[in-house]
Amino acid sequence: MVIPEMLDCNRLLVDKQLSLSLAESATAGHVTAAFSLTPNAGNFLKGGIICYDPHVKEAVLHVSHDMIDRYTAESAEVTEAITKGVHRIIPADISIGITGLLKPGGSETAQKPVGTIFICMLYRHVCINERHCFKGNAEEIVQQTLLETGKRLCRFITTQI
Repeated sequence: MVIPEMLDCNRLLVDKQLSLSLAESATAGHVTAAFSLTPNAGNFLKGGIICYDPHVKEAVLHVSHDMIDRYTAESAEVTEAITKGVHRIIPADISIGITGLLKPGGSETAQKPVGTIFICMLYRHVCINERHCFKGNAEEIVQQTLLETGKRLCRFITTQI
């Protein structure tokens, strides 16, 4: 199923001849998959890396173990690091990283409850970090993250590029 927010981004990315790469932890490839289903995805989508496990963040995206220990794998700092890491591996005009908490048992606290999602966008060496707190079960949180990522990317392209 093609999602309208992804279609809007698709048009903007194709029209402006921009490329996109993603590093996904909490969303485990759902955002990349949603973009891949849009028309002309091959004109902008470079690829994505699923880094659900912290060891993948470390080994593939070169996020330091100390950073993960200090901030947790689901944090703005680690999200920015995976965004920069995917950009090194899959260079694109825009790179996006996503981490977060979908269910209990992780690094949640009263200040960072389940449903907290971090999204980072990298464009020309500038990172824009966002924190969101969604409600629902894991599937609902992923869906909300997917829609929010599409909206934010469209807004970023129309206002900043």
